Amino acid sequence: MFLRPEVKAAPTYNFTPHPAAIKLDQNESPYDLPENLKREVLERFKTLDFNRYSDLAGESLRPKLAAFHSWDENGVVASGGSNILIQALVTAAGIGHTVLTVSPTFSVYPLQANLQGAKLVEVPLEPDFSLPFEKLLDEIQRGQGVIFLANPAAPTGNVFPASQLEALAEASSENWLFVVDEAYHQFSKTDFSYLVKRYSHVASLRTFSKAFGLGGVRLGYTLMQPELAVQIQKLIMPFSISALQLEIAKVVLEEVLSNKYHFVQERIEETLSERTRVMRDLQALPDVHVFPSETNFFLMRVPNAELFYKQLLQSGIIIRRQDHLPRLKDCVRISIGTPEENTLFLQTTERLLGLKSTRLEKV
Repeated sequence: MFLRPEVKAAPTYNFTPHPAAIKLDQNESPYDLPENLKREVLERFKTLDFNRYSDLAGESLRPKLAAFHSWDENGVVASGGSNILIQALVTAAGIGHTVLTVSPTFSVYPLQANLQGAKLVEVPLEPDFSLPFEKLLDEIQRGQGVIFLANPAAPTGNVFPASQLEALAEASSENWLFVVDEAYHQFSKTDFSYLVKRYSHVASLRTFSKAFGLGGVRLGYTLMQPELAVQIQKLIMPFSISALQLEIAKVVLEEVLSNKYHFVQERIEETLSERTRVMRDLQALPDVHVFPSETNFFLMRVPNAELFYKQLLQSGIIIRRQDHLPRLKDCVRISIGTPEENTLFLQTTERLLGLKSTRLEKV
């Protein structure tokens, strides 16, 4: 009786790990931090006073993020993962109002809306995964709250036109907080932070988990105008980023800032090249549809997603089923791995799907 009904009614965030030699299911970088940087991180750990609290709000990290983005450091808010920032942004503008997004999209947006008792409005993507622009405009004009748009989109992998995001930012300027989630922007080579400079209600959400390859470190941040950052920072618990997280991020940013062509950029270029190769080879298979992608993952429709997933798992390869989501019937999502992992995935997929097989027929 003491729990809010919204908490009891909300679904849990489910993820079931499976042991697999080739892991292509979470859109992670397939590469760990370079050994020289790991050594530098460990050396810095030795100098930390573990008995002392870390920065109150990531103060030592903000100048480096500001330098990386040529941004006012007072407009940077960091947290232990971008999920924490999503929670804070819903709290800031969604409670008592509306969380507006599209469907399918990143599941944490609707999850947080439901947990916090906000009105959730999910506008279906068009059949080709394009933005339901006019329907979003209608929702903006009739309500207020917080808007979440992942761009590049997840799990569909496409990029929405800049003109449409600009129009939505303009239309939402009076009653909405507009969040552009740019978790995958390094792979699409897009950057919508210019909208943040233009509009005081727009925030650009970023992460260290994808292109930086620091998923296990759990660090995210958002770029916004300083006046908004002051308010959002109130919703991030003090001392919530550990000294260990901060040192790892600072080592990586120092490396990136000191080298024009750094390890992150090298890995991005490899990922893009591998994505082209993998998608090209898959498109040659019968009864397979590969959807365009501007990220480090892509969607593929197969004759039987459940069976294909299980057969790959039995072969030591794990991908992500997406066939439970709207408009994604029989779709799976594949992250780009190392060239060797990608080759093994292609060879296994060709063996499973290359010839029409009664094992893949609908039951």
